[in-house]
Amino acid sequence: MSVARKLRVAVVYGGKSGEHEISLISAASVIRNLDSSRFEIIPIAVTKEGKWLEQDLSAALPSGTKSLKIVTSGAKACQFKIGEKFSVTSGGVDVVFPVMHGPLCEDGTIQGFFEISDMPYVGCNTLSSAVGMDKDIAKRLAVSEGIKVVPWVTMKKAAWKKDSAAFMTQIEHELEFPCFIKPANMGSSVGVHKVKKREDLSAAIEDAFRYDLKVIAEKGIRAREIELSALESLEENGETLVSIPGEITPTHEFYSYESKYLDENGAELMIPAHLSATHVQFAQDTARKVFQVLECEGMARVDFFLDQDSGEFYLNEINTIPGFTQISMYPKLWEASGISYKELLSRLVDLALKRSRIRSGLLREWHAAECVNGK
Repeated sequence: MSVARKLRVAVVYGGKSGEHEISLISAASVIRNLDSSRFEIIPIAVTKEGKWLEQDLSAALPSGTKSLKIVTSGAKACQFKIGEKFSVTSGGVDVVFPVMHGPLCEDGTIQGFFEISDMPYVGCNTLSSAVGMDKDIAKRLAVSEGIKVVPWVTMKKAAWKKDSAAFMTQIEHELEFPCFIKPANMGSSVGVHKVKKREDLSAAIEDAFRYDLKVIAEKGIRAREIELSALESLEENGETLVSIPGEITPTHEFYSYESKYLDENGAELMIPAHLSATHVQFAQDTARKVFQVLECEGMARVDFFLDQDSGEFYLNEINTIPGFTQISMYPKLWEASGISYKELLSRLVDLALKRSRIRSGLLREWHAAECVNGK
């Protein structure tokens, strides 16, 4: 009896974004937890300069290390042709698992490349990746569907340079202090500042503009940070699965980059979050609605603020390629909800293949002969 061939999964990591190093940790965890009985793993590193390099697994992930290394010496560069199926020198690839965070990685750009290459890939599609990454656009769509968000002000760099004083006055009057300044298209709290007085506002905004051409200011509220994991159903027309809620309590003033990645005691993760049954149901229903409104596929982590004064839930953001380290909320929430890390990864690969099969049946060309009565 013939033995079924293992699926060849290219795990792509690194990238040109400011979250490059975080990607190396997430991808190491994914590689170690992918089911070796089902999958053959092909590590693909993307350097900070944008070079795609095939990696030897033993060299890229030595025993006992928590982060992948990018080996450049002797590594084979990946060769691509637009419109041709993504492949590596060792042969074809069945599915790509991008474990890349930040701009040019999870904002729809890399997803568009895989679409052009007709390559099944894990996670959200091009549209939802781009929308999810842009905090301003995601908020607008959420508001249009009745999902609450905290008040915010959007600034484009050219407009800010033209009249920064007007924006500062608008923020002071509409949002008051404290407020949070964030690059619109970054994650992991890169470039995020908590501003308590007008005198510190300009410097915070200028720093945020180092990372993006669009910056948002958000009203600061006394909030608990509640997170839920969403997962597309493998069943045809099945309801999006949503985990139990978890809560992050930073030991720093807010959940900054330092508290997430540099200080091992920077935050306490509470799973499950201490919420009433009513709050749990509302958070799960709203997370599912956000997933659907932004037309997400595969996976996403949906983050909320729970106002401690009013008891209202506000959408904070959605993360379409959440962290995948052993201590990251996305896999930990699923483990607490009954889906192991290994099973979660397998489901994500299966979802990518399912989506590819469905889309392969779509017409790519229009023929006049198929047009009946001019319709």
